[in-house]
Amino acid sequence: MYKILVADDEKDVVSLLKDYLEMNGYCVYTAYNGTQAIEAASNQPDLILLDVNMPEADGFEVCSRLREHIACPILFLTARVEDEDKINGFAAGGDDYIIKPFSLEELGARIAAHIRRDHRTAASANVRFYGDIVINYTEKTVSVRDTVLDLTKKEYGIIELLSLNTGQVYDKERIYEKIWGYDAEGDSSVVAEHIRRLRAKLAKCGQEQHIGTVWGMGYKWIK
Repeated sequence: MYKILVADDEKDVVSLLKDYLEMNGYCVYTAYNGTQAIEAASNQPDLILLDVNMPEADGFEVCSRLREHIACPILFLTARVEDEDKINGFAAGGDDYIIKPFSLEELGARIAAHIRRDHRTAASANVRFYGDIVINYTEKTVSVRDTVLDLTKKEYGIIELLSLNTGQVYDKERIYEKIWGYDAEGDSSVVAEHIRRLRAKLAKCGQEQHIGTVWGMGYKWIK
């Protein structure tokens, strides 16, 4: 089942599109502002329907940020008709520009065409978004905005483990076993030092809050 993200601050529009797309066999994720749209892109949609005029971050900004990390088609939905807006949309990385009001049947045909075209190419990378942090699990990289963090293999491994299990608490011993391996020579005290270095690197980008300490128990990833 193909997945579609619908992002629009008009709840009636979102509800209409969600009902129509689900009736046509799609799995639909929804968002009502730019921040929610970026977070929802972690669901690895096959296509994104993106309104231009949204609070927190407009469609052009959302598209530009997502396009750095995902390759799926992005279709703008908007009441704007000026050529300059279309140019800005394509410049941000959009694949199509659909003017409101639009025919659901035409929209459905365009969606199907873009998905068919996109799936002739390689599968998209496995990427998740946590605010300004982007974790690419395929390429094993962590970036803040457009800056890729310089992480060691073990540091990346800790972030991958915690972020893939958001909210779950891991004590030092469990992290050591998962990242260093059961047969590693050493002990779990090294985990605390790696966490300290990770937090320092994230703090330089204002993102230190994502690795939380649960006193007496361990560490967890916080969205």
